[in-house]
Amino acid sequence: MKRLIEKGLMFGNLVRVDAPALVERYNRALRHLGKPQTTQTEFHIDISGYSPEVGDEFGDHLYLNPNGVNRQFILLSTEQKSAPLLNATFSMERAILRSFIEENEAQLFSLTARDAVAGELEDTVYELSSPARLFDIKTMVVVADTAGNHVAEAEKLGALVERFRTEPDAWFDDVLIADMIGLAKKTGDVTRNPVRLKATRFETQDFWSSHFGGVYVFRSLPHPAAICMGDRLALGALPIRYVFGVEQRNEIAKFLQINELVEPIVGARGFDAGAVLRQKMDFILVEAAARLGLNPGDGSRRELRRVAQDLGERLPPEFQALAALLRWKEAGGPWPRIDSRHPAYFYTLRAAEGPQKALVNQLLSELSPLDVRQLFICHKALFYRLYADWPEAKKAYVADFLEREYQIDKAGVREALFGAEPAMSEEDAGGQAAPRRVRPSRDVADLMGPWGKVLGGGR
Repeated sequence: MKRLIEKGLMFGNLVRVDAPALVERYNRALRHLGKPQTTQTEFHIDISGYSPEVGDEFGDHLYLNPNGVNRQFILLSTEQKSAPLLNATFSMERAILRSFIEENEAQLFSLTARDAVAGELEDTVYELSSPARLFDIKTMVVVADTAGNHVAEAEKLGALVERFRTEPDAWFDDVLIADMIGLAKKTGDVTRNPVRLKATRFETQDFWSSHFGGVYVFRSLPHPAAICMGDRLALGALPIRYVFGVEQRNEIAKFLQINELVEPIVGARGFDAGAVLRQKMDFILVEAAARLGLNPGDGSRRELRRVAQDLGERLPPEFQALAALLRWKEAGGPWPRIDSRHPAYFYTLRAAEGPQKALVNQLLSELSPLDVRQLFICHKALFYRLYADWPEAKKAYVADFLEREYQIDKAGVREALFGAEPAMSEEDAGGQAAPRRVRPSRDVADLMGPWGKVLGGGR
């Protein structure tokens, strides 16, 4: 992983903590959360305040995320809003934290100027002893305060001020006045500068969880379902009608199409399908060359064409299908029949516009893992896990490519691949817009995929 770290592709955009005052505030927040203190004098933190260096010291990289649920967080600065979330166990956690920081930026800026803000994403589910418990997660509430309880004491002072203003004999209540003065010394003038956090409740209908091998939950759709990336049968009974395993490609394709969650890349408006197809083909060639011990040279397209010639009949079916699609797109070749059972099928799709767009692109990246660029952008946890087992030649090619083609213009690349990002005003507090209604009257049996009717029986 050293190569990724050096190129800023891993642990990038973390916030550096090296001032003694900030380290002390961090330790104060750790104590507030019931954690041990760190002896580190310099470390880096993500949007939740998790530090890889502190995790190494504790021997526990889930020290702010025990059991993988109800993630705790520590805010030392509002600058953390732009940092990534490491060790994510739910897809909506970063969106919730970022939205919370942005909605309360002025208040948090004031609070973090004197203390750390610590808190928790509470979802009322404190352990996931069974997969069915995932469906008990419907709302997350952000509970936050400084290590010195400034928010709680400000609320208490506000209540005392209200009593002082409304009760007839409050002017003669020495105890009330003394309490107000004592709290005001800690909180300041809450009448002029109220300390009140807003946007703390978030709906969580559709999400991904890393638990149980990875589960995608889609509940807000006209045709809801869960998609399991691990052992589907091991999940047992779930409180949702349809549960698909990763091997059920046709069923997943039907689900995505009937809910209008995807679109073929060759038909997307303002999309350079030819360039994207060529790049996907390059990634597939690099994988094939690494697997067969062939030398991809410098990884240039010219060298990769030589690899394709060397492979001959051994060219992967994904490559051949995308090549046929490219010939149809640019050279008037015959229309390729790529149904949902074909290994190239999910490489030909991208998420349609809508509130589930990011979640669907993450799912597609798992279903088309040879597209390493999409995998890195949409599902970094899986990218890092797969990267660790790649041959050295593929590691070098992918790291160099991402540094050269993605790092210099991340927003531009994401827009070119997936379309414009939705404005925050179009989203709810959880980073997801209101569910888009689709036409529920269509018969699943008559469903048309991008290459014709979706085939049945693809279990």
